[in-house]
Amino acid sequence: MHTPTQFSITGPARPQAGRVWILGGVIVALIVAAPLLAITWIALFPSENIWPHLASTILPRHSWNTILLMIGNGIGVFLIGTTTAWLVATGEFPGRRIFEWALLLPLAVPAYIVAFVYTDIFEFAGPVQGLLRDIFGWQTKRDYWFPEIRSMGGAIFVMSFVLYPYVYLLARAAFLEQSVSVLEVSRTLGRGPWKTFVSVALPLARPAIVVGIALALMETLADFGTVDYFAVNTLTVSIFDVWFGMGNAGGAAQIALVMLAFVVVLISLERIGRRGRRYHNTSTRHTAQSRYRLGVARGWLATVICTLPILIGFLIPAGVLTRHAIVFFDQSWNAAFFGFARNSLMLATIAAFAAVAIAIFLAYGRRMSGRAFGVLSRISLLGYAVPGAVLAVGVLIPFARLDNAIDSLARDWFGVSTGLLLSGTIFALVFAYVVRFLAVAFGAVEASLGKIQPNMDMAARSLGAGPGRTLWRIHLPMIRGSLIAAGTIVFVDSMKELPATLILRPFNFDTLATHVYQFASDELLEQSALSALTIVLAGIIPVILLSRALTDAQRKRRKIGFFEAVPTLSPALPTKSAGD
Repeated sequence: MHTPTQFSITGPARPQAGRVWILGGVIVALIVAAPLLAITWIALFPSENIWPHLASTILPRHSWNTILLMIGNGIGVFLIGTTTAWLVATGEFPGRRIFEWALLLPLAVPAYIVAFVYTDIFEFAGPVQGLLRDIFGWQTKRDYWFPEIRSMGGAIFVMSFVLYPYVYLLARAAFLEQSVSVLEVSRTLGRGPWKTFVSVALPLARPAIVVGIALALMETLADFGTVDYFAVNTLTVSIFDVWFGMGNAGGAAQIALVMLAFVVVLISLERIGRRGRRYHNTSTRHTAQSRYRLGVARGWLATVICTLPILIGFLIPAGVLTRHAIVFFDQSWNAAFFGFARNSLMLATIAAFAAVAIAIFLAYGRRMSGRAFGVLSRISLLGYAVPGAVLAVGVLIPFARLDNAIDSLARDWFGVSTGLLLSGTIFALVFAYVVRFLAVAFGAVEASLGKIQPNMDMAARSLGAGPGRTLWRIHLPMIRGSLIAAGTIVFVDSMKELPATLILRPFNFDTLATHVYQFASDELLEQSALSALTIVLAGIIPVILLSRALTDAQRKRRKIGFFEAVPTLSPALPTKSAGD
């Protein structure tokens, strides 16, 4: 007589457990997709249709401004990101080791804070124009010409030097991963560093560069603080104008739907750009590239080229904020600052824990249930491609209608008013943060779970442990580092988020981001410098984690070969708040 083993006892439980995970995945996917469905419904069936007015007035002009801004930023991040990545990856010059990680520092500074700083520096009453007037004896603005910082060109300048790390990071990784044999063949044919870069390295790195540019353009599309402060009317600004200025939620949803069309176009162009552009090493061993030894003049030129993006994108803004924070410390270090910091910390902490918890559920469900759950997890990650202002429209309108319906029922049945339960509360803010940044946490968790051998799950089940216990006792302790990294990145991105916070925050509820925006908009950057500097210091944390991950990956690649080391880059891919 055959005695059943524990495999036969625990085996039949798996289909039932799989159905539970799939049911949970369906619920999560529906919740995350609800804002997008709400935007579509409200845009197609508005209570007051102003689409003909929008289509004939502001929409063409704002759409064209958005396109121009994206083109300008696309060119800017491409030039800065690929040039610095090629120099750092293949050249030997003074300061190269520092530039490897320092070129990531602009990721820590939200674009709107950089915009406030450079406006303070370059405006008519700023130190630069004041110095020029003192030197040349000019009296009024009619005596000389100076480029206007609050313009389309100023917005492109600021955002290019803030968003280029997306291209730099992916391009540098692509250059380091390229086959040294191909580059050596180019050198033996008499091509120097520049010709090798243009004819060989750049085409090979094209897929990675396209992805980096697409990420930067999504952040450009989502930006509100910079373009609003620089008076550049884009689609994001028009959402605020139509909603708050005209009081028309349907019109705001229609503009949001146009922005979603821009996102779809971006994603499609990114995929078209990578179509048929897959490159593979023919050997399983990776040999570190021998770097070009630049001469004294070219070496110092490379140092200057790599220094400028760090200087413009990080050092100058951080220096100005530090000075203002010190000078106006007594005015800033008060109960109001602690209130803003407390609100930011509370929201970001809740969002980080919630996003990581849901990411664990999705990643482990995908590990257990395979392709069926994979479709649900991809739907659950759509929020990352949605700008913060668009997401806020999709959250607030249905939440407000649900609150009104609940309040009406409570009045009819019980004679009491429930007030706002969802909209106008921190729940709506946290919900938007989680939907927006869930993809960040999921990427880190899934990458770490993918490194755990499947036979560990089988061994745990043979000992009678179910999926939940296996996850709790085995997997979570093994991926603890990645969980901390994912939570940290979501935490920082939530602290920096601006447009969604401006729309969804409760009355008389400010965060560090909204405080900085409001004060800087009133030409009071000095009084909000401490809050801005706090956001920047918090943003440095994921940059440090990312730098360490890249360094570890490079060391492993040298020791064990290319294919084994590539996955180590996944858990710490950078994000920059789309609310910048």
